[in-house]
Order: sequence, then structure tokens, then C-alpha cells
Amino acid sequence: MTHKERVVAALAHESADRCPLQISFTPEFAERLAADMGLAERAHNPHGGGNTYVLERALGVDMLQTSVGWANCYYAGDDTYTDEWGVSWRSAPYRTPFGQGRYTEIAGHPLAEDAAVDSYRPPDPARPELYEDARRLIADYGREYYICGVTVTTIFETAWALRGLEALMMDFVLDPELADRILDIPFLYHLEAAKRLAAMGVDMIWTGDDMGAQHSMLMSPEIWRRFFKPRMARFFAEVKAINPAVKIAYHSDGAIQPIIPELIEIGLDVLNPVQPASMDPAALKAEFGDRLCFWGSIDEQHTLPFGSPDEVRREVELRLGTIGSGGGLIIGPTHHVQLDTPLGNFYALVEAVTGTVVDGGRARAS
Repeated sequence: MTHKERVVAALAHESADRCPLQISFTPEFAERLAADMGLAERAHNPHGGGNTYVLERALGVDMLQTSVGWANCYYAGDDTYTDEWGVSWRSAPYRTPFGQGRYTEIAGHPLAEDAAVDSYRPPDPARPELYEDARRLIADYGREYYICGVTVTTIFETAWALRGLEALMMDFVLDPELADRILDIPFLYHLEAAKRLAAMGVDMIWTGDDMGAQHSMLMSPEIWRRFFKPRMARFFAEVKAINPAVKIAYHSDGAIQPIIPELIEIGLDVLNPVQPASMDPAALKAEFGDRLCFWGSIDEQHTLPFGSPDEVRREVELRLGTIGSGGGLIIGPTHHVQLDTPLGNFYALVEAVTGTVVDGGRARAS
């Protein structure tokens, strides 16, 4: 099967020659992996802006991603910077046994003051240059690979970056009209981006926001229904009106069981990332597997960074036999692979899924 055929079969709840695989990496892990595999890979953005896809293609990944939206502003500067939305960032270094990495953290919010909303002008989602990567990816790889258009941080995460998390959460209760105005800024931007990507011919639109903490939602289901469900219902409907065949994936870290039935109700096809520390993948399959597909499920919190290669293989086998049984799964880590992940664990994941042994870039059939 081609990479695209493999994903199409899985999302049709059919068994393929193997489970399709998707992986993304933090820039530091991508650099380390490329060096170990003897590959030339320029600076890597895990959200898909300007990537060469050398690593993904060498590893046998089945889905390639192209991103338009605020999430591309992560990793956009070396120390401190302000992105085109007016959000300011600072670099946050960290150390691992495999070297030093860095995250980028939000340091300032352009809509922290109520009055700033009146004069705020967001970036223009219609700029042709935003879609050059997508156009190139579809033209070069769209026949062989499943192409995912990424518009994550669709509403909530971009909105709280603009406003401040605490302020926005208070707005939901104290000033819902102001909250609506702020939420509409990223919602309308990412909706336009998703519609353009769908019209260009991507196979999937990946949307969503982190609505879950480790063991519960960040907000009540009632707040989600008031502010987010209607917007996501419109988002799904308008994208599918352009191309009814396009699949919609929704991302949320953490535990979001209370809203999964309602996401299905408004048209969700694929749930990502299925954090096993927060939601039981096998239980989700048993409850929702006839109406929903899944993407992710390999533990990036514990197994990949802190387990052994054998533990990684056992987790892959467990997922393939439960949440992946009979199709319906795109397997992969539940987050970008972090710098603290041993390469042996990473290669064990790839080998367990693809049946191909990766040894310092010299792949051979197992």
C-alpha cells in the first residue's frame, strides 16, 4: 500500500498492511535524529512551517503536515521576540542527558487591557505566501502521502495568548460578550485558513485546542458548550462544505471524556492525541470506536522518554491490539518527540510499527 492508501484504509475502519504512523519532533530532537541517521535536515518546526520532510520520509511516516496559523509562532526566535499577532515570547532553556534544548514561552499579551480589543487588527489569513508550503507539499507528495492541513490552537489557545489565560477564564463568567469578541479573532482566522487548505486538496484538517488537564477538563462542559461547541460545529460544517471527503481531526491534550460525544455529534472524525495517562485508549475504542477514529496513543510522558526499548515495543503492541484493532488508528507519540527521548526508544517505536529496523540511518527489512 502507499502511505496515503494506508491512512485512508485506517480511517475507513479497515485493516491495512500495517497501522499508519505519524511522528513530529521538537527542533532539538530532529537535529539529533538527523545527525544519527546521517541525513541533512535544516531547522525543523514541529508545527510544519517550512520543513523538508526528510526525516519523516526516511522513517516511513505515512502522514505529512503543513501548518497555517498562530501555532507556527512557536520556535520563531532565538531569545525574545514578538510574533505577528502581537504576542511576546521568551526562550526557556532546559537540560537533558542528551544536551540542552529550549521551549518558547509566552511573555506578554496584546489584549491584556480591555480597551485594546477595539483597536486590535489580526494578521490577514488570505496572504498567498502562507500557503506556499502547502501548495508545494501537495504537488510533491500528495499522491503518495496523506496530507494534513494544520490549524491547531484554533480558538482557545490563541485567544488566551492574546488576552492572558487567567483574564480569559474570568471573562467567560464576568464578561461573556468580551470573551466572544476575543475568541472570534483566532476562530475566524483559522477557519479561513482551514477552508483554503481544504480547497487546495489536503486530505485532513487538524484543528483543536487543549481543553484537558491530566485528570479533568480545564473548564466545565457547560463553558465549553457555551463558547466552543457552536464555533467548532460551524468550523467542521464549513470545511466539509468545501470538500465532504476531507477528514476533521481535533486535538486536545488531557482528559476530555465529557465532550467526546458532542464532538462526534458535530462531525468529528479523528481524536488526537489520546494521552494514556489521562484517558484509557482501549476504553475509548470500546465506547466510541464505531463512530470515531484515533491518532496518537503512544505515551510521551513516561514510556518514550523513561522506559526501555522493550517497554516501548510492548506499548505499541498493546495499542495495535486494542485501540488499533480493526483499523481506526493512526499511531504515534502523543506529542512532539522531546530531546529527553533515548534514540533506542525512538527507533523501537518506529521498528515496532513499520517492521523496518532503523540503525543509524541504515534501514533494512526485518
